[in-house]
Amino acid sequence: MSKNKPIVYSCSGCSSAAQMANYIAIKIDRQKIAEMSCIAGVGGDVTSLVNFAKSGRQIITIDGCPLKCCQACLKRHDLHPTEAFVLSEFKVKKKLGEDFDKDQADIILNQIEQNILQKLK
Repeated sequence: MSKNKPIVYSCSGCSSAAQMANYIAIKIDRQKIAEMSCIAGVGGDVTSLVNFAKSGRQIITIDGCPLKCCQACLKRHDLHPTEAFVLSEFKVKKKLGEDFDKDQADIILNQIEQNILQKLK
């Protein structure tokens, strides 16, 4: 991966919104718009993952709900995202024990990708 690509982190909890956040981040990684890394490792103080987060690259977070767990994990290390997306602000409902709506996820994915690509120009 290019060292100037942003790092993308996502929530990946048990709710439908969290799973949608993870799906969107993986798609952004696979399309090589940003490089996905492990937010649990940052929150868990895993040295190599914290060092990667502190590498000076732009950081994008995709959280499923207003709890903003990705941002909280980064904050533990005095890091703040360059761009932060919260899916509840896209009208995504947080549901337990249900899968996310893939059609809705793909629409939001497109919106987030366009936002990121515009800012990277």
